[in-house]
Parts: sequence; C-alpha cells; structure tokens
Amino acid sequence: MGMSGITGRMMASDIMSFFRLSEDLGAAPVWVFNNGKISHHDEVDKDILDSLEFARGSAESTWGSVRAAMGHPEPFPVKYVAIGNEDCGKENYRGNYLKFYNAIREAYPDIQMISNCDGSSGPLDHPADLYDFHVYTGSRALFSMKNTFDNTSRSGPKAFVSEYAVTGNDAGRGSLLASLAEAAFLTGLEKNSDVVHMASYAPLFINDNDRTWNPDAIVFNSWQQYGTPSYWMQKFFRESSGATIHPITISSSYSDSLAASAITWHDDDVNFGPDAVSLTFSATGLQGSINALGSTATVLTSGSVMDENSFANPNKVVPVMIELRNAAEEMEVTLPPHSLSAFDLALAQSRLVAEM
Repeated sequence: MGMSGITGRMMASDIMSFFRLSEDLGAAPVWVFNNGKISHHDEVDKDILDSLEFARGSAESTWGSVRAAMGHPEPFPVKYVAIGNEDCGKENYRGNYLKFYNAIREAYPDIQMISNCDGSSGPLDHPADLYDFHVYTGSRALFSMKNTFDNTSRSGPKAFVSEYAVTGNDAGRGSLLASLAEAAFLTGLEKNSDVVHMASYAPLFINDNDRTWNPDAIVFNSWQQYGTPSYWMQKFFRESSGATIHPITISSSYSDSLAASAITWHDDDVNFGPDAVSLTFSATGLQGSINALGSTATVLTSGSVMDENSFANPNKVVPVMIELRNAAEEMEVTLPPHSLSAFDLALAQSRLVAEM
C-alpha cells in the first residue's frame, strides 16, 4: 500500500514525530522500513518512495506538501535507509531487497542503503552501502568481541553496528558491568573505524512505567530522568568521529581484562577485572609537547560492578574528572578495578585522549 488517504496521513504523523525528535537531538535519522511481506509477526506491503517524498520532497511535491502543511516546509536530511530489520535469513528478503534498492537508487541516488545481511566475515551477494550488525549478549561475551572487526575486509560495504548492548543478568536495569563490556566493544569499533561507519546503542529511551525492554540508556517518567552507566560510558566516545586513530599496545599480566584505544584527541582504557592495574603510559610521535596544565583523567567506576543509577540516586555511577598533574609522554597511571578511564592530554597543537 502507498501512503494514500487516512492511513497515509496517520503514517505521516508518526514519521513527523520521528524526524522532529532526530532534529531536536541533532542526530542523523536512519529510516528503517519493512522489506515487503516480511516482518517478525505479519506480512505487509510498503511503498517507501511516498514516505521518502514526505521526508525529502519539496513543499510543492505531493507528499512534501503534507509535511509542509504539518509545519515543516524544509525537507528532512534523510541520508540512510535500512531495508528491513533482522530479515536477512527470511525467504523473500534478497529478492525484495533488490527491488527496493533499485527503486530508491534511481529516485534518490545519494541515499545510503543498509542491508540486513552481515558482511563482517565475508562478502555480501547483493549491493549495499552498509550492512547491519546487531549483538545482544552477556558482559564477558561482549568484552571478548572487541576484536570482531580486526579481520574484516577493507573493501566493500561498511558496518553499521545499529544495536549493541549487554543483556540478561549482567545488565540488571543498567549496570556498571554492562557499560564496561560495552566500552571494551566500542574500543574495537573505534580502532576499526575504517570499516565501521556508525554505531548506536539500543534502545536509547525507556519510559519507566512501560518497560518493554531492558536495559536502556536513558530512563524517564512524566517528570524526571536519568542516564544509566551505559549512557555515561557513551559520552567518553562522543568525540571519536573524525579523529585520527593511533596504534596502541598493552603489555601487562592483566592484558586479558584490559581494552584500550587511542585517538587524537581521545584515548579510552577499560579495566574489566577486579584488581587495580598500574601501567606505564608511553606516547610517541605526537605533534606537540604534552602540557600538564589542562590535562585530565576521567573515570567511570563504582563500589560494585552491579551498581545502577535510579531516580532516587541518578548520579551513583557517573564519570569523575581530575587534573592529571603528572601528564607526560611517559607517565605512570593506575586503572581502578572495574573502570573506564579516559586520559585527556593537552598538546601544544592538538589533544590526545587515552581511554582504558
């Protein structure tokens, strides 16, 4: 069915809400639509071109005029669409996928299309700009996946890690333990950013009065909200986009419980183990001398790995920043047990941050 009549206008209202939210957040929207007679629970047809015209068409176009009448004459910047969701193994996926791919490519040649089929360990058998990668698992398993993309082909479509999170008992209702495993996984994405184009934690929001999924990054009710440790963990990585990746080597008897990445201007270190770890931090080839004034260390940790935030105590597990008075190209650092640490070194011409 196309976006015609009352049904189409009801869909337009839902679409408008999604795009206004992404606009308010300053986030790029990724349009995920049904792959035609494929869904988790039923079979439906979709005409995505009408929907894309609603989002991107001029205010004079058929569906762009509906958007304009709803108060948004300017088009929304839709650059990505996902053809289906977790549908790769279903019978009609590839055939339907190609129909959508060809139609969208002809109408909107700049739109990046995302396949549901995983291309991390082998080439896809159909064209795509990106492929979708989902992982929900326990903390130890996700920690061990920090090297997942090390051997991925450097040619072909890029990865969109659109859903990742620690789930099950390790997650609680948003635990420190979960956030540390997720941080280790993200160090691997950061180090492989030449093949991992985008990543998004899922889900982002949850109404505490309607918990249909657990855990989540931001919890709210009608009048208050808080971020889980996984929310605060992601703030450590928010400056990674567009940064320069630097190779990093960990030599320690605790290396099995450590993960790290380094960028200019950002470096992350995760201590997933129960013991404090002392390391000698050595940086070479920097484009400027390190200035102790302005260098900082930021640490996310707590008394127990299962500690959580709540409405009553929203700041139980939050990052703490301190001055890094011994900042130098070679310095001694200590990683607290079960922690995520970022070492932000002020340079003469740029910044280097190490997160562990």
